[in-house]
Amino acid sequence: MRGTAAVSRRPLPREFFARETELVARAMLGTVLQCETPAGRAAGRIVETEAYLGPTDAASHAVVGLTDRTRHLFGPPGTSYVYFIYGVHWCFNAVSGRRNGGAAVLVRALEPLEGLSLMRARRWSGHESEKSLSRSDRQLTSGPGKLCEALGIDGHYSGLSLQRLPLVLRRGREIPDADVAVSRRVGISRATEGMLRFYVKGNEFVSRAR
Repeated sequence: MRGTAAVSRRPLPREFFARETELVARAMLGTVLQCETPAGRAAGRIVETEAYLGPTDAASHAVVGLTDRTRHLFGPPGTSYVYFIYGVHWCFNAVSGRRNGGAAVLVRALEPLEGLSLMRARRWSGHESEKSLSRSDRQLTSGPGKLCEALGIDGHYSGLSLQRLPLVLRRGREIPDADVAVSRRVGISRATEGMLRFYVKGNEFVSRAR
């Protein structure tokens, strides 16, 4: 299930992202997100995503238009959009649809594949107050903020092409429709009715969203 042999070397072409965002969000399940940092390489298979549809989507950052914060969100499809939330977490998105469209797919959870020791060091170091919690690998990347911390993704990785390192999305394992669940998005207070969250059924790394 895990290991470097499970990581495809072929990046997803820009055309993969230049489609309706819901289609891209579904198709990203099973693909591999890889990040290269001075500390080393880490990668994981995507098992949960959410689609954000652009300026007409009240839950999307695009509703405010083109600003310094959102400029990468309005970039070409296949670009990274990384933002800071709650003053604590970074979140990674892949820009989708058309250039200047403001649509993107939020990656909510990964199944770790490569660089687990590095992920553990990043996630558990400095969390002495959490000693009472079980620090299983299941908790490494089971949420958008967790996976960015584990892979070392921060604002410096926003606006990059996802076709090459240091941040790349690679072809992975096809996930059959029978193994995919669809639900409403979580952690938002607007536009909550859309069925725009996609995840792999039964995968232990899917976020435990309320």
